[in-house]
Amino acid sequence: MSLALLGGAVAATPAAVAAEQPVIGKPAFDRDGCARIEKSLPALADWPKVESRFKGKGGDEQRIARILEGMTLEEKVGQMTQPEIAAITPDEVRQYSIGSVLNGGGSWPNKDKHASQQDWLKLADAYWEAAQGSRTKIPVIWGIDAVHGNNNVYGATVFPHNIGLGAAQDPCLVRDISAATARQIRATGQDWAFAPTLAVVKDDRWGRTYEGFSEDPRITRAYGYEAINGLQDGSTKRIGYNGVIGTAKHFIGDGGTLKGQDQGVNPSSEAEMINLHGQGYYGALAAGSQTVMVSFNSWTNAELGIDEGKLHGSDKALNQILKGKIGFDGLVVSDWNGIGQVPGCTNASCPQAINAGIDIVMVPNDWKAFIANTVDQVKGGQIPLSRIDDAVTRILRVKLRSGLYESQKPSDRSYANSDEALRETWLARDAVRSSQTLLKNNGNVLPLKPKSKVLVVGKSADSIQNQTGGWTLSWQGTGNTNADFPNATSILAGLKQQLGDVNVTFDEKGDTDPKGYDAVIAVIGETPYAEGVGDLTRKTLEASKLYPEDLALLDKVRGKGAPVVTVYVGGRPLYMNKEINRSDAFVAAWLPGTEGGGVADVLLKGGFKGKLPYSWPKSACQTPLNAGSADYDPLFALGYGLKTGQRVTVGQLDETAGPVTCGSTGGGGTATEDLEVFNRTDVAPYKGFIGSAENWGGTEIGPDGTASHAEIGVVQSDVNVQQDGLKATWTGTGPAQLYFQNPAGTNDLRGYLNADAAVEFDTVVHEAPANRTVISMHCVYPCFSEVNATKLFTDLAGAPKSTVKIPVSCFANGLDLENVNTPFLVYTDGKFSASFANVRWVPKGAQDPDARRCSSLS
Repeated sequence: MSLALLGGAVAATPAAVAAEQPVIGKPAFDRDGCARIEKSLPALADWPKVESRFKGKGGDEQRIARILEGMTLEEKVGQMTQPEIAAITPDEVRQYSIGSVLNGGGSWPNKDKHASQQDWLKLADAYWEAAQGSRTKIPVIWGIDAVHGNNNVYGATVFPHNIGLGAAQDPCLVRDISAATARQIRATGQDWAFAPTLAVVKDDRWGRTYEGFSEDPRITRAYGYEAINGLQDGSTKRIGYNGVIGTAKHFIGDGGTLKGQDQGVNPSSEAEMINLHGQGYYGALAAGSQTVMVSFNSWTNAELGIDEGKLHGSDKALNQILKGKIGFDGLVVSDWNGIGQVPGCTNASCPQAINAGIDIVMVPNDWKAFIANTVDQVKGGQIPLSRIDDAVTRILRVKLRSGLYESQKPSDRSYANSDEALRETWLARDAVRSSQTLLKNNGNVLPLKPKSKVLVVGKSADSIQNQTGGWTLSWQGTGNTNADFPNATSILAGLKQQLGDVNVTFDEKGDTDPKGYDAVIAVIGETPYAEGVGDLTRKTLEASKLYPEDLALLDKVRGKGAPVVTVYVGGRPLYMNKEINRSDAFVAAWLPGTEGGGVADVLLKGGFKGKLPYSWPKSACQTPLNAGSADYDPLFALGYGLKTGQRVTVGQLDETAGPVTCGSTGGGGTATEDLEVFNRTDVAPYKGFIGSAENWGGTEIGPDGTASHAEIGVVQSDVNVQQDGLKATWTGTGPAQLYFQNPAGTNDLRGYLNADAAVEFDTVVHEAPANRTVISMHCVYPCFSEVNATKLFTDLAGAPKSTVKIPVSCFANGLDLENVNTPFLVYTDGKFSASFANVRWVPKGAQDPDARRCSSLS
């Protein structure tokens, strides 16, 4: 296997350096006619030229030039603007010549989670008719995050997430699922899928790990080709009768950030970007992907002289590499408010991002301001008109190639309003069967005998929410119940279908005595999450600390006379030695989607095919863990997976408990890792609360980011990115506080004082405080210390966003840093409103030039 495949250092030979630019075209195909997963990938010395199979029709470019010539500047910028459906009406699409709209995860017509196919089609028709009524009559395209089926739509079949497809190692299956997804999208009237994700994931702490097919770029390369091939109906000149526009995302390196931090920094060398993170794009672009979405991450490595920063503003990544060397001639779209993360930009204004090569700007809510700003920036010379013309040329090219100019309105197209297209359950069930990965089967417990009498336990046995995961009906996949999936089958329901109700006893908590049963089937694992919220960052990989209820459950049922078969439902490998030891058989089911019957199929009939798409750790902090690295020592290696009947015994595994957090975060030494307190969601062991006379004991802020007292209310808000903050509003009717606390006890944080740390948070002050306002820390009240933040917040009122850094030393007097239970608290008794995000303690933060002086906080 090549170093490019295995993730080691990639070095080009002198001969390779001197060679001409490599060229990549169609892949080698297997005997089924699908892209082959190669045994190895050659190391490339430079970015390759990718020959796309999609050429368009003769005369397209002349037609585009004629359309462009007749457009005003405002109409051109309108084509580059992509609002969210909740923020724009069909009439505004006509009025502003809007080129595309999107719906984010958890956004539906009329804000109705249970919107019907007819509701979706009615809105799609309205947008289409509005575009037809505009002066230019340029079709509008609607993009949707259909990442494992048309997962925003009530009643749609949801396929396994990409991690499960990676376990199947079947490019034909990916092609078929992508084609089925395209039909599902056409059933509800959209034109454009924001898929596939082509991240080669290198650190499983990333909350989007399950969106990547594998840590193995060979798999991602072949899958990228077939995913686009399926979505775009094998198109070469026009997207076919059954297809939609596909998206290769997120360009580039989103799976290689430090500590797996979402939207973080990828420090890869250019050779690593070329040979690892680029591989999926070579496959997708060769298949004819018409759009590429830019990644939120940065590309920075000072030691290597790389300082591209946020890729949304990188001319090198987008213009020079993607459009230049690789030769991509489609359109480049930003991610959600991604331009706002470029230094010097806001969500509504970013000449640098447009000049860097972004053609369509995803600006969900601030789109009117974006249009006005961009028009002014062109007139003022900050953005050349030639760049605008290039962007619109690319947009029109994709619209022509997609067949939209000749297409009927969405409700009259193929598969529109088709129940059959929306519910391809047979394909989903086959995909589930193919993805099941058998890690342990001592004594060949599996498959179970026909008509076995089984006791089914565990929180995920009858939870469609858990088995579908993030990006399902809602953005994070939370807030769903089985009632939200009327056509789905849970794993429990699948077992009952196979064995009959009389032979299946369900006891979620595991209190039933297993004696007398042929087997216990325990279905455990992760609960839903998506980008950002799902990041583990400094958290342990130890499942028993993340989900202690699962280990407690297994302790109840093991050794009681019935073999225990554990089914793990989750989006990444975790350190699960304790859980595996308590299981006679252990199956990684990943996130199987709505067809839980596929899990039951292999438990009862065998046919295990899955192979690990990611290496499985043997200790709590063993990450990054990738095949080919110098210290590679997994519990189960990349590609491991037992077959039915294979006689392999997994012995007793080491159960050494890992730390609560990975890296040095306190104690009497010197902290080296950030102590995250709140990052889009609570970071264990801390939880968010509000307190007032209504309940000074604290009302926990819910998973939806809300809590309310008469004196204070909290809702989710956008500070840096979508829903990353908590907006707290003090009503002035009495004293109240917002705080983050460890309900289980205290933590030794002396190491942060030793590290000259600062307490840092990002904030938007919506209304200045009317009365004295303090930031404090508690070491179990009445042990606490506080600083006066009234002037601080007053000075920040009206600013778009600020990062506040307060030295920990400002709190040293009166605070027992060895016993801190509340590392951040804001208190006032007057009117005040502010959003808070990314609350953390940062070693050496007090040394930053913009850190506050303690004397200014008295």
